[in-house]
Amino acid sequence: MNEAIILAGGIGTRLKSAVPDLPKCMAPVNGKPFIAYIIAHLQQQGINRFIFSLGYKHQYFTEYLQQHLSAESYTIVTEQEPLGTGGAIQLACSVVQSENVLVTNGDTLYTIQFATFMQFHLNKKAACGLCLKPMEHFDRYGAVTINENNEIIAFHEKKHTEKGLINGGVYLLNVHRFLANKLPEKFSFEKDYLEQKTGKNELFGYVQDEYFIDIGIPDDYLKAQAELS
Repeated sequence: MNEAIILAGGIGTRLKSAVPDLPKCMAPVNGKPFIAYIIAHLQQQGINRFIFSLGYKHQYFTEYLQQHLSAESYTIVTEQEPLGTGGAIQLACSVVQSENVLVTNGDTLYTIQFATFMQFHLNKKAACGLCLKPMEHFDRYGAVTINENNEIIAFHEKKHTEKGLINGGVYLLNVHRFLANKLPEKFSFEKDYLEQKTGKNELFGYVQDEYFIDIGIPDDYLKAQAELS
């Protein structure tokens, strides 16, 4: 079984001007909610079970799933209060059935090749594998540094960067090793887990120069309207 956790609880504060009353992942893009493009890509890549981590206005999302996915293909985990990205992943991991699970953000479409990413993750015996997107001339994201073995050795603060790798927001997690950290109920996956694991032979970055769009700000939401169909 190939499983994926989709983090779909985001409020989308910066997107409020364009999408005032919907969860970010439900923002309409050419007649479909943005998350439909993510689900379709993951299904094409062989993902056959989804765990949706929901929060803000989750009823909109639940109705959509009931209409578009078979009941046996997904499970819903709902945050009663915001748990942070780490807390949301940790809660969702409680219902994962596989040894390793793909994790992706519900506001980012990154058309990664799942089979090769999984092979990389297993070959490296990684606690967590990250898909890294090569980018040029960016300041919205912090850069990521890897060594010659593809181990992640540093996450950098956001600043203008001419050329580098960014965290594409798609991960493969060894569920047992992740839960063994006994992290608190609420925490940031990026700050409290990823950044604490750098240089410990646990985090590895797999570079995939595939299509990437993050609709977290109005400009990129408009870009998605032009590029996705």
